[in-house]
Amino acid sequence: MATAKSIDTVEYKLFPSPRNVHRIVFEHQVFVPYPYALIVMDEFYFKGRYSLFSACRMSDGKMGQVATFEDAADVEIFNAKFVPD
Repeated sequence: MATAKSIDTVEYKLFPSPRNVHRIVFEHQVFVPYPYALIVMDEFYFKGRYSLFSACRMSDGKMGQVATFEDAADVEIFNAKFVPD
């Protein structure tokens, strides 16, 4: 089993999804407090590049996922279409 290297930011400790095409933390970010939700990013048909990470929010230790986007318009698409299981 491969070990994922974490990425530490001021706000989060991030673990990249193995499905990510881009393992970059983009400027526009959305935290969702559903660590076990299956989020298939390809099904959202975003305009720009994106990445998904398992995350621990540093401020309160809350576990979840962080979706990051190159294009700010993709945040709106994600927020409109994302429905937790």
